[in-house]
Amino acid sequence: MSESLKNKIEATDSSINRLLKEQKFTIDYFQREYRWQEKHIKLLIEDLTSTFLKSYNPEHKPSEVANYQSYYLGPIVFSVNPDTGKKSIIDGQQRITSITLLLIYLNHLQKDFEENNKVAISELIFSVKHREKSFNMSDETRETCLKALFEIGEYAVMENDDETIRNMVERYEDIIQAFPEELTQHALPFFIDWFIENVVVVEIIAYSDENAYTIFETMNDRGLNLTPTEMLKGYVLSKITNKTQRTEINEIWRNEIQKLHDYDENADQGFFQAWFRGRYAITIRPGKVDSMDQDFELVGSRFHNWFKDNHKSLFNLKTSDEFYQFFKYHFPFFVKWYLKIWDAESTFASNMPHTMYIANWGIAESLQNPMLLASINFEDNDDTIIKKVDFVSRFIETFTVRRAINYRKFGQTSIKYTMFNIIKLIRSNDIGALTINLSNEIEKIPENWDGVWEFGLHGQNGKFVKHLLSRITSYLDNLVGKDTTYVTYHHPNGRQFEIEHIWANKFNEHKDEFEQENDFQDWRNSVGALLLLPQGTNQSFSSDKYEDKLEHYLKENTYAQTLHPTYYSKNPNFLNSPIIQRVEFKAHPQFKKEDISDRQNLVQRICENLWSSEYFIERLQD
Repeated sequence: MSESLKNKIEATDSSINRLLKEQKFTIDYFQREYRWQEKHIKLLIEDLTSTFLKSYNPEHKPSEVANYQSYYLGPIVFSVNPDTGKKSIIDGQQRITSITLLLIYLNHLQKDFEENNKVAISELIFSVKHREKSFNMSDETRETCLKALFEIGEYAVMENDDETIRNMVERYEDIIQAFPEELTQHALPFFIDWFIENVVVVEIIAYSDENAYTIFETMNDRGLNLTPTEMLKGYVLSKITNKTQRTEINEIWRNEIQKLHDYDENADQGFFQAWFRGRYAITIRPGKVDSMDQDFELVGSRFHNWFKDNHKSLFNLKTSDEFYQFFKYHFPFFVKWYLKIWDAESTFASNMPHTMYIANWGIAESLQNPMLLASINFEDNDDTIIKKVDFVSRFIETFTVRRAINYRKFGQTSIKYTMFNIIKLIRSNDIGALTINLSNEIEKIPENWDGVWEFGLHGQNGKFVKHLLSRITSYLDNLVGKDTTYVTYHHPNGRQFEIEHIWANKFNEHKDEFEQENDFQDWRNSVGALLLLPQGTNQSFSSDKYEDKLEHYLKENTYAQTLHPTYYSKNPNFLNSPIIQRVEFKAHPQFKKEDISDRQNLVQRICENLWSSEYFIERLQD
């Protein structure tokens, strides 16, 4: 290898199409795991779709997409062996993996389109050589999963699958949930064209590993670039003319930002975006082509500039003393509650349980976090704030569950106007007004619980079904006096729970009721024919006949036990509960189609009680 080539570094702007088309690259050993979380993929989808929608007009011709606003995805670093031409990803595999998952989903969305409306994107996912298909992102541990996602849109995670595979499957499900419904029809070919041509990366190629790693380290060093938080701090301190007060606020700022960074290195930016959007933003960009960004968007992109432009009109901060008082008292107060909410999302809190529920099944953080802060007043006591956070969380969960039960999405772009109006509606509410407003908004949710009748498990909604069954199972346990919680079933530290099909996957045993196997599978996957059982227990008798399983169910959670006739004769706590009586359980000595129908209706009644608006009144009286 010549020294000149070894030391050569190339950097070019590249579209997704140019970056991936008929390319092959391996994933460097030191960064093999794919670790993006739900929040990362949802933010990417939110950014991509909202940028596209700024330019999209249904009246446009396909050629006009070339003039749409571009989106910069960041740099990707490759190391190329000049002798073999082998290309290795040094930095950017998280984004390339996520892009590949999105391309696979987009390819499924367009599969039933007319040929002239389809965009050729499969070649960005895999290439064919000697009649053999191989994925452009070469890692043999991913091949089986990618192949299943590409061909059928789902992959059943196996017990020995590693972190990368599990994350890929979960992020694919997140993409399905977050991608806006309004882009799945006429707009889809436009979006795909835009995505592969107008989304830009800087492709950096080094011809030696040494140079590639140097670039990688340089890019991941924060250096001296000021963050929006640091620029906001500079402006705030410049408005406080008293030197002693300025020193005091500087120290407070340092301490509060450190608290945020103890949770996440970017938590400070998330905090200011949530605080300013939840408590002060009053406008949002209209859904019209070429509309200008408003408060909501400007806070998301450059909150330091937005604050500078709006602190007089929206914050009523004009004098040095007003700045001092605000950042001495209000700033630490809202940091404290932002972090308390963060804690409640990760560690179950019995006084605001719904905050954990929406951490696992909620809306986009860009809407959810502002909504949770919106009603909190500086004058509120701790008990009031806890109730407010729980009430708002309860509303969000009710909204998302009812949408999901009816197979409706709730990505940011499809609900942001509704949710932003609710943020403004509940802003600064006292607890009574908040209760009334949230109850009224629940009544306005167009999707109702009748959707349960048609609802069931399919390859792309396992995450939600696990959430739903965890909520139902722990709810019924609590009604009969058991101390289990949502965590017990959804993500315990110990033995894991899995979704159990009450019917074994044996079509031949059900031909007395079904002529077609797909009809049998639809009924088998109905939510009324599903339970949660401990891992291992589920696997050990999942293929048994129902009559044999029934005896095992009697040893499990309350929801499973209610299938067995014996349970109704020995459990006074169950029989005497007013809610249990209202829901009207019944035993199922056998489990036929009619039994699934009964159980499906039971799930609907449970949901109506579990997510009843009476919860607000009951908690107010605590």
